Amino acid sequence: MSDLHCPQSRVCTAGRLRKHCEAVRVVVRCRPLSRREETAGCENILEVDDKLGQITIRNPKAPPDEPMKVFTFDSVYGWNSKQRDIYDDAVRPLVESVLHGFNGTIFAYGQTGTGKTYTMQGLSKDPEKRGVIPNSFEHIFTQISRSQNQKYLVRSSYLEIYQEEIRDLLCKDNNKKLELKENPDYGIYVKDLSSVVTKNATEIEHVMNIGNQSRSVGFTNMNERSSRSHAIFLVTVECSERGPDGEDHIRVGKLNMVDLAGSERQSKTGAKGKRLKEAAKINLSLSALGNVISALVDGRSTHVPYRDSKLTRLLQDSLGGNAKTVMIAAVGPAHKSFNETLATLRYASRAKKIKNKPRINEDPKDALLREFQQEIARLKAQLEEQGMLAKERRKRRRDSKRLSKSMAGMEEEILWEKNGDVWKMAEEAEDGRHCLIEGGQEKASFCYGIQEANQPICTDGRCHRYWDPI
Repeated sequence: MSDLHCPQSRVCTAGRLRKHCEAVRVVVRCRPLSRREETAGCENILEVDDKLGQITIRNPKAPPDEPMKVFTFDSVYGWNSKQRDIYDDAVRPLVESVLHGFNGTIFAYGQTGTGKTYTMQGLSKDPEKRGVIPNSFEHIFTQISRSQNQKYLVRSSYLEIYQEEIRDLLCKDNNKKLELKENPDYGIYVKDLSSVVTKNATEIEHVMNIGNQSRSVGFTNMNERSSRSHAIFLVTVECSERGPDGEDHIRVGKLNMVDLAGSERQSKTGAKGKRLKEAAKINLSLSALGNVISALVDGRSTHVPYRDSKLTRLLQDSLGGNAKTVMIAAVGPAHKSFNETLATLRYASRAKKIKNKPRINEDPKDALLREFQQEIARLKAQLEEQGMLAKERRKRRRDSKRLSKSMAGMEEEILWEKNGDVWKMAEEAEDGRHCLIEGGQEKASFCYGIQEANQPICTDGRCHRYWDPI
């Protein structure tokens, strides 16, 4: 039994392959001849067999008896293929795995003008022509709406690599150059890349449309709106669910959707000046991507040159690492594109041999949902504490009122008792005087001796009549 190559461990036996390794899934899509190609009288050099997953290419300059080259892939799609068919067959299972906590990457590769951007984005206003990215949005939020006993947080970022510089397409100042960083806990990341929390497919599609307005495109002889940069739309799906141990566990799946700029030949695109410089950078990064793929599938290679470009650095997990990956190779059928189409098919055929090691990302340290849950718990505790304090204050006020009423009753009883004692003392006075006590207070007492009956006695401005007890 031959050993199969697996990155990081470098060798992966058949038994371990089933457990740890997973091949990159590669599909090929062939667009129809364009109007320009039909007008120029271009011939179709491709044959597509979607049942066998095979695509056959004929060399237009070769003699008739020369055998044609045949390539076999996981799936192939001809010029009559529909956007939804490609998504359901090639992409849906990967997006489903992202919802379960795996990392996933979808990237379209091919010559400029072969329909990569159409496959990835399509026409969002036409349901039948929506591409991989908007269809994935709908898929994600539909699944979330059907879930039970789970909490989700979805956030998105959008960046482009333009002339080997990373730019944030969602930032107002998208000319600012961002840096690539590496963290031992969560791998490669872009420092200061903005992230937008979205609640439904409409919101996240709006985010993508905003980013598309800032993306670098330009005119070439092969494409009126040629992508001049590699674009990556990143969707992070965090899910919190109560486990058998009674604790909340968080899974985080990251979905990278990559629209690569197409490889170009200056003689065909007519690129000059700025466009020529852009093409040189595009081809350089695509060449670095090809070198990474070659190193990964070559069992003798001890070094994978991920650091040769920012594109390969960002896709490090997607190529030979912790991710499930789907590569969509886009080709054109015209005979004048034979060399580019053959190169793309060979490129895709090598990519089939890459083995990834995907795993579920459980309870990662950078989970934003956990931070939100901790903040909510802190605020709840704060509210409960404030509620308890308010309750205690209300109880104290009630107790104070009860105590005040009780004290008032006791004072009244004491005053009545005191009044009785004072009257008694006044009656027993030895000097024969009688005192009238008001309220039991000394300042309100008026004393008098034996005087003539009914003669008033005035004291402190107040007059009282006396009587003779004899």
